[in-house]
Amino acid sequence: MDSGTGATVREGKAAHPDGTEIDPRHWWDALQAAMHDAGGLADVSAVAVAGQQHGMVLLDSDGQVVRPALLWNDTRSAPSAEDLVAEVGAAELAARCGSVPVASLTITKVRWVRDNEPENAARVAAVALPHDWLSWRLRGFGPVGESPLGPDLDQLATDRSDASGTGYWSPAAGSYDLELFQLAFGRTAREAGSPRDGAVVLPRVAAPDESIGTVHPSLFNAAPDGVRLAAGAGDNAAGALGLGAAAGDVVVSVGTSGTVFAVAEAPGSDPTGTIAGFADASGAYLPIAVTLNAARVLGSVSTLLGVTFDEFADLALAAQPGSAGVVLVPYFEGERTPNLPDAKASFHGLSIASTTRENISRAAIEGMLCGLAGGLEAIVDSGVEAKRLLLIGGAVQNPAVQAVAGQVFDVPVVIPSPGEYVARGAAVQAAWMLAGSRPDWPLETAPAPASDHHPEILANYKAAAGR
Repeated sequence: MDSGTGATVREGKAAHPDGTEIDPRHWWDALQAAMHDAGGLADVSAVAVAGQQHGMVLLDSDGQVVRPALLWNDTRSAPSAEDLVAEVGAAELAARCGSVPVASLTITKVRWVRDNEPENAARVAAVALPHDWLSWRLRGFGPVGESPLGPDLDQLATDRSDASGTGYWSPAAGSYDLELFQLAFGRTAREAGSPRDGAVVLPRVAAPDESIGTVHPSLFNAAPDGVRLAAGAGDNAAGALGLGAAAGDVVVSVGTSGTVFAVAEAPGSDPTGTIAGFADASGAYLPIAVTLNAARVLGSVSTLLGVTFDEFADLALAAQPGSAGVVLVPYFEGERTPNLPDAKASFHGLSIASTTRENISRAAIEGMLCGLAGGLEAIVDSGVEAKRLLLIGGAVQNPAVQAVAGQVFDVPVVIPSPGEYVARGAAVQAAWMLAGSRPDWPLETAPAPASDHHPEILANYKAAAGR
């Protein structure tokens, strides 16, 4: 992207395997392929990496990955989360690290490794997150024999947004809670760069506008005078940067999972666990609520009905708001908000008259958005002001999703034009580092849906979901 105007100059893409655990080498291969697809870095001044939060990358003293990374959507550590809450208490955990641990947070994953893979746990010399590890590799560090600079673990660096998703870094204090890490993993830890022999290394937390180094000149046809590397960010925080979100903005992202997050000026603490009190990538805070069931709900129901997405939208728009009383509680994959990992989806309010393809289609969209509306309510109830709602994600391009959003949410809805806002946020951070001030790039938007709030939609959903 052009650092002055925010215009996209060129882009590259590459895929890596999905799943709930993955060898990080696939990310490195994909990053290299995407960089080359985008034409390399010969004329690039700065880069940053934004990536999925929470993923646990364990490194040994030789810089080798100890085991495949457990990702945010790996739920095997749910019992470990319960153990941590039982040992420390939900209220104290929320106060100390901003969040009540659930299976997605890194702290639960290191506990799971401690309890289930002691041989792997004994090899661990550092714990990083996906974007930390990629930034480290970009600078030339990595396994012995596979990287120009070798395994200097004290060069690991992260940012406050991604650190806040570990469950052992405090947004309020701005520092690691090393006692919590030791409780979870059974070993002492230290922040990279601080002395303490034998302790597990955690990445140094860099400032939002800080340079953590340069891309190694042997990589990606880098510019001769060096390509500076910014700290990077977690995906949601980078998305907020890419959207230019500020206080008063709430972002609802409808992807594989659904997220609701807002920019807040003060750290939060929710002992119920509905809201995770993360930090953002600008120096503020990012309270967030996550649902596991989002775009895939629409895919499942459209497949059930045997229709394309366009036909699905037409069916939904042909029904009236409220779907004649039909409600879908869309817990197909369990749910995180509320925390019901073993729940299943269910239709309610079906009668001979109301059981139509149109009502079922609209009920699927209403149910998905009502789940996200519950997250919005929790964030607003915590004291965060919501002046406008930025609706993003692949499913948002469905015209029925846009129309129903204007009926479910009691906040003016803005539809940013389709774009890679997480990658754009990384570019914002890189440009910020170069210029010393955060860029104010214009945000292109599509026509907004009509504000036509129907409170009965959410009321019916709450009654069906028992909330």
